[in-house]
Amino acid sequence: MYATLIRMSTVRGARERARIEVTAAIKDEARRRLAEEGAAKLSLRAVARELGMVSSALYRYFPSRDDLLTALIIDAYDSVGAATEAAGAAALAAGAPPRARWAAVCGAFRSWALAHPHEYALIYGSPVPGYSAPQDTVGPASRVANVLIGVVRSAHEGRGLALPPLPAELRPEAERMTSDFALELPPAVTAALVAAWAQLVGLVSFELFGQFNRVVEDRDAFFAHSADQLAHAVGLPAL
Repeated sequence: MYATLIRMSTVRGARERARIEVTAAIKDEARRRLAEEGAAKLSLRAVARELGMVSSALYRYFPSRDDLLTALIIDAYDSVGAATEAAGAAALAAGAPPRARWAAVCGAFRSWALAHPHEYALIYGSPVPGYSAPQDTVGPASRVANVLIGVVRSAHEGRGLALPPLPAELRPEAERMTSDFALELPPAVTAALVAAWAQLVGLVSFELFGQFNRVVEDRDAFFAHSADQLAHAVGLPAL
C-alpha cells in the first residue's frame, strides 16, 4: 500500500510539473504574439499551432482567449507590482526619507515599463476589444498604487504631510475614495494621490508610446523632476 501511494504521488507530481511547464510555454508564446500582433489579434489557435499542439489540448489549459488574456494581465500586474514593492522596500531599508522612497517606486515603475513595453501596453494601453477584465485582476492591478499609498501613509504617520488644497465640491468624492482604499489618510491627500497616479501612468505612457519624440530629450532628468513634483503634490516633505 505504501509503495502504491508513493507511485501515485510521483505520478501526480510529474503531471503537475508538466502542466506548469506547458502553461508557461503557452503564456510565453502568447506574449511573443502580443509583441508581434497586439492583444486584439491574440488567438488560441495560433498559439496552439506555434507550439505544435492541437487546439483542443490548449483549451484544457485556457478555455478561451479571455482566460489566456486574464492570465497574461495578472502576470504583468504582478511583475510590475513586485518590481515597485522591491524598490520601495530597498529604499526603506536604506533609511531613505519618504520623498526618496516615492522616487524609487516611480523609477521602478518606469524601468519596468521600458523593459516590458508590450506587457505595459496590455495593462495600461488601449482596452482589448471584446474583453472585460474579471475581478481576479483587481488585486494585482492595485499593487503599484498600494506601494505609493504606503509611502504616503508612512509619511503621514511620521513627520506629517503638507495637505494639498481640496475644493469643497470635491470633498464628498475624496472622502468616498479614502474610505474605499486609503484609510487613515486625509481626503485631500487621497484625491491628490489619485491624480498623481494618473499622471505617473501618463508620463510613462507618453515616453513609451512616442509622444515625447522631438519634445523631451533628457528623459531621465525630466522623469525624475516630474516624479518629484508629484511627490510635492501629494504633500510629501522635501527631506
